[in-house]
Amino acid sequence: MRQKILTLLCKTLLLFTLVISSLRSFGQQDLEKELAGSTPVHEKVFATFKDTKLINSHTNETIHKNELEFKVDHRFGDIAGSNGGIRQFFGLDNSTDVRIGFDYGITDRLSVGLARAKGATAVQQLYEGSLKFRLLEQTTDDYIPVAVTLFGSNTIAAVRASDDPASATAYRKFSDRMNYVTQIIFARKFNSSFSFSLTPTYLHSNFTAFRDQNDLFALGAGARAKISKRMAIVVDYTIPFRNRADKAYLEQTSGNKFYNPLGVGLEIETGGHVFHLNFTNAAAIEEMQYISQTTSSWLKGQYRWGFSIARRFSFNKKEKK
Repeated sequence: MRQKILTLLCKTLLLFTLVISSLRSFGQQDLEKELAGSTPVHEKVFATFKDTKLINSHTNETIHKNELEFKVDHRFGDIAGSNGGIRQFFGLDNSTDVRIGFDYGITDRLSVGLARAKGATAVQQLYEGSLKFRLLEQTTDDYIPVAVTLFGSNTIAAVRASDDPASATAYRKFSDRMNYVTQIIFARKFNSSFSFSLTPTYLHSNFTAFRDQNDLFALGAGARAKISKRMAIVVDYTIPFRNRADKAYLEQTSGNKFYNPLGVGLEIETGGHVFHLNFTNAAAIEEMQYISQTTSSWLKGQYRWGFSIARRFSFNKKEKK
């Protein structure tokens, strides 16, 4: 199974390489500029996406140098289904996950983050440290046709250890609480109205429930389509590649099926701020949980409203005139 996953990821990366090569061939300087001996100017493409995250998944965007972003993410309960409806005020009476985080731009291409999340599974009280680095930036002349950003995080679970040896929280040492996420984010802004991203992901948990996977590969995709001057539709979708036998065992013992996380939202620009009205079947916010532990289905009405509130503070020194 793992070999098939590696083969699929290799094919995905090979496809991106072929796309990059073909696009780059169309981005050469015209003959008159070459004959004139002019130096080509590879201008960067800005604002491929309007935020560092779409709904669930990360984008290629980072925090600007010497800026600090304070952000609160919230997920409510099921809107419909057996756990939703008017009695639960369409999910607003419940909260499945809450995350409070700070991200700081060390440079325009490198940002560091610290966050605390409630957690939407038995693994709760999560502390996350992360790094995000823009490896390549798309240029307007397609000299670099695709932006590439690296993301990595380490999440520590502070929940009390369980006495059940088959539990996901049966920790015996501190290192059992460690979880790691590594992502390569490929993104391209095709025009002023449409952007697309593809994100191969690797998850590793030092300790899991009995017969759950310590290592998991996933592939995510996201898009932003502008529908007016200040509004856009955003969507993201992630496919985790689980071992079939282990997946069947976990679904049978827990009574819950695993589903691929899908998010759809409306993005509204409000004079320097971006507001997202999101709907997703993922109850969790952290990558280590929403990718591998989504047990809610859109078809059963188990989708929820979520939102993000962010405020940025600049520490750049301004020259006095």
